Amino acid sequence: MRVLIVSDTHRKDENLYKIMKEEGPFDMLIHLGDVEGSEDKIAGWAGEDCQVHMVLGNNDFFSDLDREKEINIGKYRVLLTHGHYYNVSLGVERLELEARERNLDIVMYGHTHRPFYEVHNGVIILNPGSLSYPRQEGRKPSYMIMEIDDEGEGRFMLNFCGG
Repeated sequence: MRVLIVSDTHRKDENLYKIMKEEGPFDMLIHLGDVEGSEDKIAGWAGEDCQVHMVLGNNDFFSDLDREKEINIGKYRVLLTHGHYYNVSLGVERLELEARERNLDIVMYGHTHRPFYEVHNGVIILNPGSLSYPRQEGRKPSYMIMEIDDEGEGRFMLNFCGG
């Protein structure tokens, strides 16, 4: 199983389209917020055979997306959130606490526009960064791909557009 994880496209969708065409097909697409009205377009690009999960970002005004979602990816219980309700700009401690209280394996968030991957007390916490307005050093648009192998184990790869 291949899962494309993105966030913070802010209606500047060219990089996402390019990745989906060049690296697809994917079994699942996860968008962690700040879609800004491109929900239907992105779901159309994903195609009928791809599950699509999107959550509400702080710039998704007038959207009916869920504030957060709990989903299963293989054996993993996963929380999808934009992160702004958990003050992720100050750290991921609240995300870890939330995951442990809900018995979740993975938390995926956006909002900071910076890629992040750490394991905190057995909880995988990750952020794919932003495909449109990256803020990390070097400012390369980024995304993640999660692959589930035949034994059910997940592996995460951070990728950059154009590199």
